[in-house]
Amino acid sequence: MNKAMAEWASAVAEGELSESLPRRWAHSQGVARCAAALTDLLGDDADLLVSAAMLHDVGYAPRLAVTGFHPLDGARFLRDVHAADERLVRLVANHSMALLEAEERGLHSALEAEFPLLDNHRLVDALVYCDMTTTPDGERTSVEGRLAEIRDRYGAASLVGRFIRRAEPDILAAVGRGESALAAQPR
Repeated sequence: MNKAMAEWASAVAEGELSESLPRRWAHSQGVARCAAALTDLLGDDADLLVSAAMLHDVGYAPRLAVTGFHPLDGARFLRDVHAADERLVRLVANHSMALLEAEERGLHSALEAEFPLLDNHRLVDALVYCDMTTTPDGERTSVEGRLAEIRDRYGAASLVGRFIRRAEPDILAAVGRGESALAAQPR
């Protein structure tokens, strides 16, 4: 694994999240730990996954929240300010079924046009797996526990509540594929 990109991603995420949103920072660190455990599964893409895991929520940083939709705000920041790797930016923009939430926000066209979903489904699934099995405090959890936590935190009738209800089947499928890939790895 080329650790340079992951070290850069950690520094950027820490700079944007650690003081203003320490719980988001803890979550991002937990998602990155999960991603680091998948390095054997992803080979040459391992550093890309760890970097995306570290940066997936950077758009929540108050100074970056332009649209209020963190995947889009974070991806624009990474592209425009840091000239980050295109695949990294596209992973951040589309993490955890973001296109469905973008529809709820009236931002689907903007997200899809600026940051098309990657064709590498294993990488996309791996990021969903890591994000959706990590609590807001950075601890491991079941996908069911994480989905319930999101519904409880935002409320079922909220925009995020509606999004998570629509995205749940896709999230469960992506996490299931991740779990199957992990189970198939030689020990």
